[in-house]
Amino acid sequence: MSFDLTIRGTLVLPEGPVENAWVAVSAGKIAAIGTGEMPAAAEHFDAGPDLVIPGVIDGQTHACSYGGLPGIRSTTASAIAGGVTTIVDMPYDNPDPLNTVARLDDKVAAVREHAHCDVALYGTIMPGQATDEIGPLIEKGVVAFKISTFESSPTRFPRIASEQILATFSALAETPIPLGVHNEDQEIVRAYIAAAKAAGRDGIEAHSESRPPAAEMAATAQFLELGAAADAHAHIVHLTTARGFQLVDNYLNDGYRATGELCVHYLWFDPEVDGAELGARMKVNPPIRPGQTDALWGEILAGRVAFVSSDHSSWPIDNKFTPSIFEAGAGVPGLETLLPAFYTAADKRDLDAASITVEQLCERPARFFGLWPQKGAIKLGADADFVILSKTAQVWDSAKAHDALNWSPFDGREFTVTVARTYLGGTLAFDGETVLNKPGSGQYVGRGTSHWFE
Repeated sequence: MSFDLTIRGTLVLPEGPVENAWVAVSAGKIAAIGTGEMPAAAEHFDAGPDLVIPGVIDGQTHACSYGGLPGIRSTTASAIAGGVTTIVDMPYDNPDPLNTVARLDDKVAAVREHAHCDVALYGTIMPGQATDEIGPLIEKGVVAFKISTFESSPTRFPRIASEQILATFSALAETPIPLGVHNEDQEIVRAYIAAAKAAGRDGIEAHSESRPPAAEMAATAQFLELGAAADAHAHIVHLTTARGFQLVDNYLNDGYRATGELCVHYLWFDPEVDGAELGARMKVNPPIRPGQTDALWGEILAGRVAFVSSDHSSWPIDNKFTPSIFEAGAGVPGLETLLPAFYTAADKRDLDAASITVEQLCERPARFFGLWPQKGAIKLGADADFVILSKTAQVWDSAKAHDALNWSPFDGREFTVTVARTYLGGTLAFDGETVLNKPGSGQYVGRGTSHWFE
């Protein structure tokens, strides 16, 4: 039997890394895995000592928050260059969020026209909206829903009131679909921002203090309790402290469906260390907290982090050039830095960086969003999405990024690995320098039958 493609290298399989192993591809799927002599194939690639890992699944991106639905093109080009073969995109699109089947259809059409990688989608609800669109959106493949307890925009990113959150949980209770939340208490944050402004404090050091952990924990606790009351899956899409993950774990131990997610920038930056250099370039919401990195790694190693994502934001750098931190846009680009940044952080802690990277960036998000076993692992029958990860150090230079943004808080940071190649469905999509596949190469990926609480 002859295959379409074989790749040899150190394969990072579900059971761990295997040196001098090979994977064979037929019709875009993994058809064989082995060691020793490679079988016949139309194309061979020998990665030598480099790692061969599954394509990364970035479980939190905002492709269309600035450029609208066409923003999928540059975002997914950046994804492919970063070894991300599937993004799970948030619903807060410009100018209208994805809260109806009609808007889902429009976004799926944009994926088919623009996407360089596969795309799964979140849905949302708007203030006062009935729950009757939830079922049809699930039937058409939406993998999760998200709402916010804080209003960043009355139209694109609104606050959803508590009674509507409970109604949404109730509508989702008989399904495996998670409801995610942007978890900040609006009254606390607005009062603290007003106090900081009145005191003339307007630098990055005031950002975390103006959106204190109490605001994050209050919103988190209320959301978890509403989810428990409805017996639905409550998911916190970004927690910034170890206490947040432990709070989630309390609900899980009580028998409720509860999960918490971590974003990679919380593992890298600290406002007391990096604030003077980066300023608004490191502004995200909820804020990066001082002194939390070690504790957050403890939560990963304890198994309390569902998965790690980028929370990629497609805002241009001009959005950061404001006199006050409070007027600067929140969010950072992250698709090309998620994989090398997470791997490097694990590597520097002398962890099994290859295995923990595959667990947190591939397997866990695949299971969470119902994409398993189609994605998330090098195993028979799975999609032939691969990353060749070279243990070649690099200093990140966002001027060379493929995201049309070309700025990053990671500029000048050294990573211990480099994405050398990305394959999507068995086809070379990135050669280490250039995105080779065309817009429209990616597919809309609907939710399958797997779920987190099987």
